[in-house]
Amino acid sequence: MTDARLRHGRASLAFSFFVQGVTFALLVTRIPAIQDRYGISDGLLPAFLAAVPILAGVGSVATEHLVKRIDPRTVLRWSQPVVLLALLGVGAGSEMWEVALSLGAFGLAVGALDASMNMIGVSLQRAYGRSIMLGFHASYSLGGIVGASLAWVGAHYDLSLFVSYLPVVAVLLPAALVGSRWYVRGEAAAVPEKGEAAGAQSVVFKALLPLCLVMTFAYIGDSTVSNWSAKYLEDVLGSSEELATVPYNVYMVTTLLGRAVGDLGVRRFGAVAVVRFGSVLAACGFAVVAAAPGAWTGIAGFTLLGFGLCVIVPQTFAAAGRMFPGDSDSAIARLNIFNYVGFLVGSPLVGALGDAWSYRAAMLVPMFLVLLTLRYARSFAPEADRYGEGHERPRAVDVG
Repeated sequence: MTDARLRHGRASLAFSFFVQGVTFALLVTRIPAIQDRYGISDGLLPAFLAAVPILAGVGSVATEHLVKRIDPRTVLRWSQPVVLLALLGVGAGSEMWEVALSLGAFGLAVGALDASMNMIGVSLQRAYGRSIMLGFHASYSLGGIVGASLAWVGAHYDLSLFVSYLPVVAVLLPAALVGSRWYVRGEAAAVPEKGEAAGAQSVVFKALLPLCLVMTFAYIGDSTVSNWSAKYLEDVLGSSEELATVPYNVYMVTTLLGRAVGDLGVRRFGAVAVVRFGSVLAACGFAVVAAAPGAWTGIAGFTLLGFGLCVIVPQTFAAAGRMFPGDSDSAIARLNIFNYVGFLVGSPLVGALGDAWSYRAAMLVPMFLVLLTLRYARSFAPEADRYGEGHERPRAVDVG
């Protein structure tokens, strides 16, 4: 495989992560507008919101089996347009069944999309022989910032959902299809023989479990920020409604910055050290938020959270690929399910504890869970195959 092909494959995959970031942000930041458009009651809204990650988990499970027959590049090539069209469907409908159908298609397709993107990313990292996964997730963070900004424009000028979504889909869908021509698999994953499949699966999951827990803990922390930061600042720390929008924006920016430089840290210090540092930093962020006397201190805590949490998820996918190089696709598909488990558990957990106890105390729960990552940090560096200075594998190729 030529250096140019790998560089093109890396750029095209980074663009897919960017498109996914834009798309997801456009959906989640316009939930109040979606609720108003379809007349979804407050009681029914949680069911709609829970259905998307549940179906995404189903899509990820299906992808594990699908990629044994179809190349992950093909899955990604066609799942991304489905996600974009499903977003447009959310904006175009008027009946409850239409939004249910569109969100269902979005959930199933996004599970396949997330799994296949990370499968390809891990295979490219294997070909490069050094950490590049954080760069892909930095592209996702950048897309999230762009998507949230576009959503703000739509809300500010009171544009309908369809008018807000149509130009974005019209630009990104053909661009994603064109970019998919350059997807590259850095290294083919081995598929177990039929007689070995059942045993291999049970062994993989048992060994993968620590990484699954880490993924869940990270997304509980992430969903706490995305769902509760504004309410916490306004109701607990007494900020204005306008200032309450700042923590999530700051969190997204620090996530982008941390991921943009995180690969350098992994190459220099190793994945274990970077994950440990990120876990401690994120826990400190939650502690600052819980103890904050005022809004600006709370914002400082959410800033630390962004820098800390941002490194954990990409490195968890990368660790799964290193742990099971012969069947990394299956490992990543299963690990990806716990992305959605964390998202499902995090927001209700913090909300229930906040209502029953206090929101300050509720912030200590994700802090404790993130600290548990330290217990599993060694899972990020199997002895036979670690990245970082002093123990990086010989590079398969030397590309940009």
